[in-house]
Amino acid sequence: MYLLDTNILAYFFKRQGGVAERIYAHPPNLLHVPSVAIFEIEFGLGASSKPEKHRPQLDWVLRTFHIADFDANAAQAAGHIRHVLQKAGTPIGTYDLLIAGIALANRYIVITRNTREFERVPGLRVENWYDE
Repeated sequence: MYLLDTNILAYFFKRQGGVAERIYAHPPNLLHVPSVAIFEIEFGLGASSKPEKHRPQLDWVLRTFHIADFDANAAQAAGHIRHVLQKAGTPIGTYDLLIAGIALANRYIVITRNTREFERVPGLRVENWYDE
């Protein structure tokens, strides 16, 4: 099962990097969207000059894919990740940390173009579906 990072969803919406083709090649029941990404996209819509263009895209994602919530298991995983990475001197951004917690708690593979951040997380499986 896959967890779609916020940047992958942005490329999907913009039809960049072959991301849409990769997403459509998988059954929707294998693709999950972290609740954290919904938060980030919603915030972005508020700042967008064309929210009317992107709102239907987000609504489609919400209807089509399972939303992976930041629950107690994800919170525990994220807390552990933060401790490990901070101790190693290699922290990652807060939202990426929360998404990684969701992924580890549910054994999902994170789909992102931001592999540099996520690959720091021990035990996290990461794939880049953006074609250069």
